[in-house]
Amino acid sequence: MKQYDYLIVGCGLFGSVVAEQMTKKGKSCLVIDKRGHIGGNVYTNTVNGITVHQYGAHIFHTNDKRVWKYINSFAEFNRYTNSPIANYKGRLYNLPFNMNTFYQMWGAITQEDVRKIIELQKKMANIEEPSNLEEQAISLVGKDIYETLIKGYTEKQWGRKATELPPSIIKRIPVRFVFDNNYFNDNYQGIPIGGYTPIIERMLIDCDVMLNTDYFEKKDCFDNMAARIIYTGEIDRYFNYCYGRLEYRSLKFDTTLLNGVENYQGNAVVNYTDAEVPYTRIIEHKHFEFGNQRDTVITIEYPQSFAKGGEPYYPVNDEHNNTLYEKYRMLAQQEERVDFGGRLAEYKYYNMDEVVQRALDFSHKFI
Repeated sequence: MKQYDYLIVGCGLFGSVVAEQMTKKGKSCLVIDKRGHIGGNVYTNTVNGITVHQYGAHIFHTNDKRVWKYINSFAEFNRYTNSPIANYKGRLYNLPFNMNTFYQMWGAITQEDVRKIIELQKKMANIEEPSNLEEQAISLVGKDIYETLIKGYTEKQWGRKATELPPSIIKRIPVRFVFDNNYFNDNYQGIPIGGYTPIIERMLIDCDVMLNTDYFEKKDCFDNMAARIIYTGEIDRYFNYCYGRLEYRSLKFDTTLLNGVENYQGNAVVNYTDAEVPYTRIIEHKHFEFGNQRDTVITIEYPQSFAKGGEPYYPVNDEHNNTLYEKYRMLAQQEERVDFGGRLAEYKYYNMDEVVQRALDFSHKFI
């Protein structure tokens, strides 16, 4: 049986960056994954010359120059700027919330007009200190925008009423009082030309990789093959759910090739914000790379509850789950040969740049 310095469970972005860093320093790595492909949720493939984001849109953005330089060492990135559109019952609005949105909603043309409207709607809602997502949203952008562009989308996404969600969730959404449809504030942004899979391939080039491999089916065997284990999967599963299961939200992706359709919706991402539409957004992949192919590929995203055997996408970081995670984290700290890292092992929602940053910092502890 071949012996390795490191067994890395999961070849998503975190595991792949760690593997690349380890092998660059001369360490031997075996990387295993239960899926049949590398890359985890950033996996991309090609359909009729169009790069398809298999698990939803992944736009790389960061303010960290070190992270941007690192990720660009594996691929050339284009100048894609994320400017999604919101569709509410057939009416279109610009995102993120900015002066274009406020004009479309109220006809307001100055930030003073907008601030007056928001303040009035906040006052009418009698909100002093927001205690849930609904109150936080109304405080930020007023009741009209909340009910049109936030409420239905958010409740579909999380499977809960907005009044049952913590206010912290909505704080991630940018609000601007200028005419600017760029969703992200970061200095660096783009899509790797040709997709993310070639990046992961280059990261793993000096590793041994086993796909369609469930770590837990032969855990003892795999543990004996390496001096240390780096685990990137669900932390509660590692400990056999001894304290109970952590909650996640999941997604279903319905991807379709539209032959002979050059342009389906005119934008890479269109969000559907009314509650009656069962999906949250439609992605048209060719627009990520400014494609001019004769066909197009779209993906419709349906939010759904997470069940055993499904894919966990979003941790439900409410008080109950965070308390439960802390119990698992304390168990993880007692493991002598196992280290835990990444979204699932840390039970946190990270953007891609944060995953890379944490993986680089994590690796430097060992090399």
